[in-house]
Amino acid sequence: MKKTEQSHVCQICGATAHAELRPGIIVRPVLGELIRRDHGAWDENGWICTRDLERYRNRYVEELLETEKGEITEIEREVLESLKEQDILSRNPTIDFESHLNLGDRLADRIADFGGSWTFITIFFLVIVCWMAVNSFLIAARPFDPYPYILLNLVLSCLAAIQAPIIMMSQNRQEARDRDRAMHDYQVNLKAELEIRHLHQKLDHLISHQWQRLVEIQEVQMDLMNELRGKK
Repeated sequence: MKKTEQSHVCQICGATAHAELRPGIIVRPVLGELIRRDHGAWDENGWICTRDLERYRNRYVEELLETEKGEITEIEREVLESLKEQDILSRNPTIDFESHLNLGDRLADRIADFGGSWTFITIFFLVIVCWMAVNSFLIAARPFDPYPYILLNLVLSCLAAIQAPIIMMSQNRQEARDRDRAMHDYQVNLKAELEIRHLHQKLDHLISHQWQRLVEIQEVQMDLMNELRGKK
C-alpha cells in the first residue's frame, strides 16, 4: 500500500496530494509533447496534478491561437483568461453598454427614436397645417407669418439643423453597440470552438487507449483459450 501511494507523484512538480492527481492517460498527445519539450520525459502511465494539467492546457490553447492567427489580441486574451479561470463568458452586451451612457446620450437616443416615428410625422404635419391655416384664414388681416411663410421655413430649417446631429449621435452609438455585440459574439464562438476542439481531442485520445486495452484483453483471452486447448 505504501508503495502504491508513493508512486502517485506528479511527474512535473512532484506533488503527492492524491486528491489533486490525475492519471497521465487523460493527457492528450499534444500536451504530452509540450511536457516533453520542457522536462524531457513524460510517461502516460504516471500521474499529473490538476494545476500543471490546466497550465499546459492553457499554454497549448495560447500557442494554437498564435500559430493560427499570428498574434493574440486583447479580445482573445480575455477568452484565454475565461478558460483559465473557468468563468462564464456569456453576458448581455446591451446592458453593459447602456450602463455607461450619460444623460445626454440617453436624451439623444430618445429624441432620435421619437424623430423617426409616425407619431412625430403626424404631429409635425398637423403643426404645419395649423400654422398655414392660422396665417391664411383665421388672422388673415394681420398674420404673424404671411405667405410664403418665411418664419415657418426658418423654424423648419432650424429643426432640421438640430435634429440631424442628434440622429447622427444616436447612429454612432448604435454602431458602437453593434461592434460591442459582434466582439462579444466572437469571444463566445471562439471559446466554444476551443472547448469543442479540446473535448474532441480528449475523446479521441481516450477511445484510442480503450481500443488498445480491449485488444490486449482479447490477446490474453486467446492465450488462455490456447492453453486450455493444449491441456485437452
